[in-house]
This record gives sequence, C-alpha cells and structure tokens, in this order.
Amino acid sequence: MTKRNKRITIAATALMMLGSTTTALAQQIKGSVVDKNSHETLIGAVVTVEGSKLKAITDIDGNFQLNGLKKGTYTLYINYVGYKPQRIDGVRVTDAAAEDALSIAMLPDEQQLKEVVVTAVERRSTDAAMIQVAKNSPVIVSNVSAQEISRTQDTNAGEVIRRVPGVSLIDDKFVMVRGLSQRYNNVWVNGGAVPSSEADSRAFSFDIIPSSQIDNLTIVKSPSAEYPADYSGGFIIVNTKEIPTENNLTFSVGGNWNTSTVFKNFSYAKGSATDFLAFDNGLRSLRGGIDASLNQLTDVAGNKVGDNLYSLRGNGLNNDWRIKSRNPIGDIKFATSMTRQWNISGRTLGLLAAINYTNEYRTYTNMKNNLFGIYDAVNDRSNYLRHSTDDQYNNNVRLGAMLNLTFLSRDGKHKYQLKNIFNQLSTNRYTWREGEDAQSNMEHSAEYYYRSRTTYNGQLAGKHTFTGDALDWSVGYAYANRRLPDRRRYLLNDMQNPGDIALHTGNDISREWTQLDEHILSVGINDKHQFDFYGWTPYLQVGGYGEYRTRKYFTRLFYYQWNPAANTLPSDFQHLDITSLLSDEQYMGYNKLYMFEQQQMRNNYCGHNTLGAGYLSASLPFGKLGIHAGVRFEHNDMELISNTRDYEKSETSQHYRTNDLFPSVNATYKFNDKHQLRLSYGRSINRPEFREVSSSVFYDFDLASDVQGNTELKSCYVDNVDLRYEFYPSRGEIISLAAFYKDFDSPIEWTYTVAGGTNLIYSYKNANSADNYGLELDIRKDLSFIGLRGFSWSFNGALIKSKVKFEKGSKEEDRPMQGQSPYLINTGLFYKNEPMQLDIALLYNRIGKRIIGVGRSEGSSANDDNARVPHSYEMPRNTIDFSVGKKWGKHFELKFNIRDLLAERVYYKQFAKVNNADGTHKTIDEVSRCYKPGRNIGLQAVYKF
Repeated sequence: MTKRNKRITIAATALMMLGSTTTALAQQIKGSVVDKNSHETLIGAVVTVEGSKLKAITDIDGNFQLNGLKKGTYTLYINYVGYKPQRIDGVRVTDAAAEDALSIAMLPDEQQLKEVVVTAVERRSTDAAMIQVAKNSPVIVSNVSAQEISRTQDTNAGEVIRRVPGVSLIDDKFVMVRGLSQRYNNVWVNGGAVPSSEADSRAFSFDIIPSSQIDNLTIVKSPSAEYPADYSGGFIIVNTKEIPTENNLTFSVGGNWNTSTVFKNFSYAKGSATDFLAFDNGLRSLRGGIDASLNQLTDVAGNKVGDNLYSLRGNGLNNDWRIKSRNPIGDIKFATSMTRQWNISGRTLGLLAAINYTNEYRTYTNMKNNLFGIYDAVNDRSNYLRHSTDDQYNNNVRLGAMLNLTFLSRDGKHKYQLKNIFNQLSTNRYTWREGEDAQSNMEHSAEYYYRSRTTYNGQLAGKHTFTGDALDWSVGYAYANRRLPDRRRYLLNDMQNPGDIALHTGNDISREWTQLDEHILSVGINDKHQFDFYGWTPYLQVGGYGEYRTRKYFTRLFYYQWNPAANTLPSDFQHLDITSLLSDEQYMGYNKLYMFEQQQMRNNYCGHNTLGAGYLSASLPFGKLGIHAGVRFEHNDMELISNTRDYEKSETSQHYRTNDLFPSVNATYKFNDKHQLRLSYGRSINRPEFREVSSSVFYDFDLASDVQGNTELKSCYVDNVDLRYEFYPSRGEIISLAAFYKDFDSPIEWTYTVAGGTNLIYSYKNANSADNYGLELDIRKDLSFIGLRGFSWSFNGALIKSKVKFEKGSKEEDRPMQGQSPYLINTGLFYKNEPMQLDIALLYNRIGKRIIGVGRSEGSSANDDNARVPHSYEMPRNTIDFSVGKKWGKHFELKFNIRDLLAERVYYKQFAKVNNADGTHKTIDEVSRCYKPGRNIGLQAVYKF
C-alpha cells in the first residue's frame, strides 16, 4: 500500500471514530458509499444534508443512515479524503423513508495530494475492529469487544470471558482455557502482570474487573516470543478504556433479584459499620495488628496463668456470636463514569474516570456437602468421609474505581498513558452445617467468615512511532491483599452420648486471623523495526521484560479453653445455646472461657520471585505465506522463606530456579482476503506458586479438610501445536475451525488423599506426563442472508480430550486432566434494531463433566477399584441468559436481563467403581455437592449527559 493510500485510510478511520449520528426517528435516508473503480466500501465518508446540521459517517461496511428527517426532497453532499466530493439532488423522503437505499460510487481524486497528517486513536472496542485484529495478528488469538459486552450485559470480566471459544469458568470467576485449569493461564491488565487473588493457588479472579471498564479482552492461544512463556492454555490480556471519542457523564443504577434469596430469611452475624464499603473498620481485627501482643490471662490476684493464654476481655475482640435475620429486597448496583477530551495546542489529552458499586446477597439452603471414601463393597454401601447439609448466606460487596489519562502528541506519533484500576471486594458469609462425620457422630457446626480483597494495578506506558520503528515501554506496579479477620468456628456433636449433641472440648471453638500481601513491580520495552528490501518488508522485534514479585503470608490461630473443675460455669453449660454462651461476658475470664494460641509458625511464609526475560522475533512475508518466528529466554528465581519449627521463628530459604529458552513459530497462509490457514508451534512452562511449595496448612470449612503445599513440586514444560482455518465472510464476521495438541511434562494437579483413615488432605502433585488435544469452532455471523435482518448469531464450541499418564506399576490410573472439560458450548442469538434503538440477546452455555478433585488409590495396584477414593466431578448443566436493552434518544437507556433462566441445580459427584465377588461390576453414583443457585433478574437504568 502506498503512503498516500495509507494516509487516506488513516484519515477515513479517524473521521469514522470522531463522527456521531443523530437521534433515530422513523423518517430516514440510508445507503452505502463505495469506490467507483474497485467497488470497495469506503469507511468514514461524511454524508451531510444541505441546509441542515445532520450528518452521518459510513461504518465498517460503508453504510450510513440519516435520521430525524421530515417528508420532503433533500440534497446530499458526500466527502471523503482522496476522492472527489459528490452532490446528489432530489433525494425524496416519504412518511416512512427515502424511496430506496442509495448506492453512491465515488471517483478517486487523481490530483497529487500534499502530505496529510491526521491525528487519530486506534479503536478496538467494536466487534469488527477486534475481528480485524484477530485476522491480522501473526499469532492465534480470540477476543471480545466492548460492543459485544454491551449486548450481553455481562457485569464483570469473568462473565465476559465466558463468551470466548474454548473458555469456561470455575466458581464464576476462575478461567479455564481449552479445558486446562486456571494455573495454566497468565493474565495481564493493561500490559502489566497482576497478582494472584487467591492465597492457595495461582488464579486471577476475573470478577474483580467490572465490564464497564473493559475496552477489549484478548486471549493469545499460541506461544510467541514477545509474550511471557508461563502460559499453556491462554495468555489473557485485559485492556481498559482510554481516550474517549466524546465528553460525557454517565450514571447508572440498577437492582438484581435472586429467586433463591430475595424476600427470604437471610442469617448473618454482627458486622462492622463499614461492611457496606467492602472493608472492615477494625471490629474483627486484633488490636494492634495481626502480630500484636495480646493481654494474657491472669488469675484473681493478677498473676499470669500460663504461656499463650489470653483473656477474651480487654483485647478488643468482637465476642458477639449471636445470629440475626433479615429479608433482603434485592441487590444494588450503581456506576458512574466521566469522559473528557481536551485539545492543548494541537495535542490531545483524554481522561476516563469511573466508579462502580455492587452489594448483593446469595442464599444457598439445603446444600448437600458430602465426600465419599473407598466404597464399602462388603456391605454394599457408600463410605461417608463427610455427610452434611449446609445453609450458607453470602453478602458480597464490590467497590471499584478507574482513572486513565492519555496524552497524544500533535503529530500522533507519541502516546503516553497513565492507567489505574482499583477494586475493593468483600464476602461476609455465615454457614450452618448439620450432618455426620466419618465416625458417624452427629454434628452441628458453624463458620463466621469475612474476607476482604484489595487489588490495585497501575501503569505508566508510552508508544512511539518513528520512521520504520515502533517503540513501546511500560513501568507497572500491582498490589493485592487478602484479609480473613476473625474467622470463627464451633462444633457440637454426640461423640459422648449418641443422640445428645453438645459442646465437648474447647478445641471445638476457634478463632483465626489471616493476612496476605503481594506486590509486583514490572518493566518492559519492545521495539519493532520495519525493513524494506526492494519491496520485501519483513520486520524484526526485540524486547525485554523484568518482574519482581514479593508475598508475605501470616496467620494466627486460637482455640477456646476452660477449667472443667471450675464451679463458675453452670453444670449444664454444654447444652446452652452456643451463641448465647459465647456472647455472654459472665462466662469469660479466669476459670471460665479464655483463648489458647496454638503456635503454628510453619504456616507462615514469605516469598520473592525475580523474572528476567529477553526475546527476538521476526515476521517474514513470502507472498501469501507469512512466518512469525522467535525465541525467548527467561530466568526465574523463586525464593520461599518458611519456618522449620512451629513454636519459634526458625526461617529457612529454598530457591526454585529455572533458565530456559522458549522457541516459537507461527505461520499464516492467506489464500485470499477472506480465507487463511494458520500453523504454530511453541514451548511454554508452568511454574509452581509460593503457596504450592510452602509447608503452610489451612483448614477449608467448605471442604471440611486441610489444604497444604508440596515442597517437592517442580515446573511443568509444555509443547504446543495449533492448526486453525479462518474464514471472514465480511467485516465483523468470522468462521474458524482449530485443532490443537499439547504435551505436558510433569503437570501440576490438585489432589486429595485420606490421612489417618478418615481425614482428607488436599494438596498439589506432579503427574508423570499428560497430553491434551481437541477441536474448536467459532462462528460470528450476520443472519441477513437468510432474511433475518438485524439478527446475528455467535457460536463457539470445543471438543477436548486429555490423558494423564503415570509411571508403570503406579497405583494411579490414566485419566483426564484435573479441571479439563470434554466439551464446551457457548452460543448466542442477537437482535439489533437501529431505528428503535433496541438490543436483544439470548445466550446459552454448557460445559462437560470434569474432574475437580483427583482421588487416590489406596490399594495394592491401580486396578484395585475397591480400594480407590473416587474422583470428584463437576457435572454438566445448562445455563440460558436473556437480555434486552432499549434507548430513548441520546440520553436514556433501560436494560433488563435474566441470568440462568433455567436455574438448574449444580451437582458435584463421585463415581465409585465396584467389583463384586461374583465377578460382576457396577458404578455407584454418589452426590458430593448439590445446591440450587437461583435465577437472577436484573434491571438497570442509564442516563448519559
């Protein structure tokens, strides 16, 4: 393409971006603008009406529409840079519309143009723009635009990313790509790394980013040298919004009604005055901080009673254990955003500021929470390791803010950005449990749980264009914390007298404080140089990346104790209402209830991770064939500092170092402008995280089990091969079919074992090897060709198969990878009516049965099914979402949606394979977890000034 044509294209695109259409009415003129010689559509042509301020800009398909016209005859002017202006007289408008859709062919202006400099910002917020990005990318990518987000009315990045081919979610927030668990993904926000939002695993919680802040979301599926090597499922890039096209101020307010929660009993404990802002004001904190020295227990004479014994009085503790009840009337959602653009002596300064708030309630009653051990084949019955029913009440609050500043030079060649995104999230949860333990004791137990998370991601970045060179750089800082202040639990059972449920020992009452802080500093630079060897235009790209990550995890655990010989407690205290007993101050003090701190220094750890990377890649065009190849070097040093003893600080340091080269090659063959074939190979790595190699142990109430690390974990290496055919019927449309294969050396998996006969321990373990392969189909198609004008259809589905392999003679069986779904289906039907300003969407999602927890063999061989703890599976379920959006003029919009219309039960199951004595076989279906999530009905009003 000549420089002149490039300038023309840039100018056209800029005009399209800066244009705006008038309010839609019934009377209109519509048509299309094309090049008279080539018949190519012209994007950004300006169509104006003589004697009026009305104008329209042609869209990505060259179409335009003029609204708000009265009946009569009009004259149109069409202007486009590099083409001769055109005048069309006598365009008639009747009561309905213009007589016919106009087809306007423009002649290029052959006169030599002087250099035209147009300052513009590349927009990637529309479906068509993101499809063009995927089409022209040298690597295999899938993406979602802000335009698609607005149609689906997804509320956060977790819901958004579910629309991407080959993607599914765990717990509505953790992303799985191509059936691989979240640990095989890598996430960057605005070009910088983000901390894990979880203490126990490598996972980014996508629910923390509101969808209103997202400009586009891209998943890179094939390795390439310019991207980090630590991903195998997908490298997920979330870009928030930057320079606005117009100045506005927007307010939105809405509500959501969950059919399992609204107007029904909701149980909760005393909270702090700032819980509604997603943080605790200190009510649940230890006075003086988590490492504070507490007032020790003293006798009546003021003498210290013993070591690590603390009074329940005088330490600022919240001793109110009583449970209250209310009836929520629904969820509240509020958001406001402001966009501004200033012209400063020809330079552009853009600002985007946003605040969002959500307060929601979720109730799950009669929730089955079981776990089964080795099936009792002798007595032909299930063997419960846990058998209970939970009532769980969740209050989730999110407070988010974003501030982005972008500065663009006069010539458009230099762009500087400061991007900031902050989120504060909390979960206030009360769980009541009734059931049986592994010893068949009846039990009642409860957990008072409050968790807050703070995440901040900030970045200063620059992009510079020189003759033949494109340079970009970034400096980033990210912070995340997780607070579990005063997690309280108690247990009642009938271990002494069957049928008589009572409090037996102080160790059955506990309080725990946990604190995690993580910081990430990152810096990156990339330079792309374009060569021109007599018309052959390869480019070379070099870059470097550095990252320093540090984490500190600290926890303190206290149990209640008392002197059983003391006469100050009533003789029947074991049968008192436990919440009243623990809340009444007359039962606190010397020879009454007090706290004992169980020192567990081995549960605390801190870690430092240093990553240094450099790469070299080249893009080589050979006619219809394009080769993009490169190599990346990464040095990674993870240091874990932990304690070797529980009763004192005894730090020891262990390093996990890797130095690796990661080659990659991506080839694209373009049959023509609409058809292309891609083939790629790349090597990647999956490294253990701090928590996974630590000796820390954490009791998970949901699992009713301990979770601990594995110091022997090692990195997993993956070879990735992709083949994808892509068809682009028209702008904004795509049909692609992909095949992929991945070979894993030492994959890391989440497993559980039975310890001490009945107690479970969840941990992490390397398998020997695994392979993963499958097919993906992605379709985004306008349905006008079958007479459904205004309708479009999207479909993405995947068929996936994997197998984990173990050493010969191992007790373990070859099986699918943990977290891998055999199939995924996402599809949606969309209707858009421009004159009525109406958007309707109907969406469907389903994932196949997948292993959530890997069971273990306790027998003498892998074939001894009667001695195998069964795997835990998440079962398939159908979800249907429906949404409607209606605008009135330029300012007001109303949105309505129903999430999970079918509201099918969520099931987790175990399947015990049993070999009978007579030689027959059977499989026992055991429900380990089951609950009804409820149907969500939402309504939102938006007003734009």
